[in-house]
Amino acid sequence: MSWFLFIILAVFTLGGGLGVVITRNVVHAALFLLVSLVAVAGVYLILFAEFLALVQVLIYGGAIIIVLLFAIMLTRTAEYPYISDNRQWPLAAIAAAGVGVVLGAAFWINGVSQSTPNSPTFSELSNSLFTRWAIPFEVASLVLLVALIGAIIIARAGEDSR
Repeated sequence: MSWFLFIILAVFTLGGGLGVVITRNVVHAALFLLVSLVAVAGVYLILFAEFLALVQVLIYGGAIIIVLLFAIMLTRTAEYPYISDNRQWPLAAIAAAGVGVVLGAAFWINGVSQSTPNSPTFSELSNSLFTRWAIPFEVASLVLLVALIGAIIIARAGEDSR
């Protein structure tokens, strides 16, 4: 049963990621990202990592999507018709296919190991988050803050030119 749920969630995760890349509407891309992030939270639930699933939904599914939507709303939408497609997309498609082949081959060669669910204790998880992963979380928050400030500056610059 968990294998079937994993396949369903993997399809939603990959479909959401593909939707982010393919869609031309930025708001739709944010919603596809939300689908992908919630599906990843479902994978965490299959792995009996309830805390990580909750953090995934609250922080990534909630806060980051809201920040992205605010940044989209604050940017100038009048420039969208003038944005052209990138001419390097065939190279990106080849690179993505190559990564997919390598990951697929690694999965096919190593197979799936059967193990029992092992949920970490809250103290182990908190020690890991606040020691080993504290700096990456802070860097991610700074990147999002800079993106939001940049969107505000771009939006204000557009108001001055009117």
